[in-house]
Amino acid sequence: MRSRMAMATLFMGGCVVALGSPLAAQESVKKRLETSPRHHEWVQIKTRTGRQVRAFLVFPEVNKPVPAVVVIHENRGLTDWVRGVADQLAEAGYVALAPDLLSETGPNKGGTDSFGSEDAARQGIYRLTPEQVLADLDACVEHLRKLDAVNKTVAVAGFCWGGGQTFNYAVHNPDIAAAFVFYGTAPADAEAFRKIKAPVYGFYGENDQRITGQVAKVKEQMAGEKKKYDPVIYDGAGHGFMRSGEEPTGRPADRQARNQAWERWKGLLKELGRPATRPG
Repeated sequence: MRSRMAMATLFMGGCVVALGSPLAAQESVKKRLETSPRHHEWVQIKTRTGRQVRAFLVFPEVNKPVPAVVVIHENRGLTDWVRGVADQLAEAGYVALAPDLLSETGPNKGGTDSFGSEDAARQGIYRLTPEQVLADLDACVEHLRKLDAVNKTVAVAGFCWGGGQTFNYAVHNPDIAAAFVFYGTAPADAEAFRKIKAPVYGFYGENDQRITGQVAKVKEQMAGEKKKYDPVIYDGAGHGFMRSGEEPTGRPADRQARNQAWERWKGLLKELGRPATRPG
């Protein structure tokens, strides 16, 4: 039986904010970012086309070079939640880079923040060309490989729209260590699977037929090409469960799926190279 969660309220400046509401969840992410002991910085990464991609970079507290992960945002653009994911990856012992793929595409050549709303950012996302996205990601991967804190091992992960871009990038770049696809679409062209060399790990919600309905066919196609594709479908979870599962009053199935997916993800990352131990 699914348990009920009591709804508490917090009074702030005459406003009533439900703890566990989307607003409270956003405040929780901001607090994580503001109080994180890990080193955060913004970097500008130049691509082969001359674009400047603004990216959020987080370093773990470790004593030797470790693997790195490029974190590809949803169709909302680079949000605090995605930056929070990068911080959680660094907490687990990995260098994490979350690029704003809307860089220089918004009003006054701004990025995600310049669009003014998530709906406007979504419209901007779907105006991006595949060639530009791939060039941006190439530059991000190379930037990480040049860092002294990285042991040259770079994986790519993404959520929703970013999950689809992750799968596409595995087709484009055979040298990445792994692709972690969170409820993203697979390439439409089955011939593309032949180019993949990295293992692809999928994370899907049971109640997300638009995406999860593709999994069985993709698994068959990848097996036919002798490529590693390891999808897991989480019982009762919907689309976007990694985000909604962080909300204290999120659906129990989403919360459970999010926790299980994080543990699985960290376990898979350890296979790339165990994170270094903390000094002292």
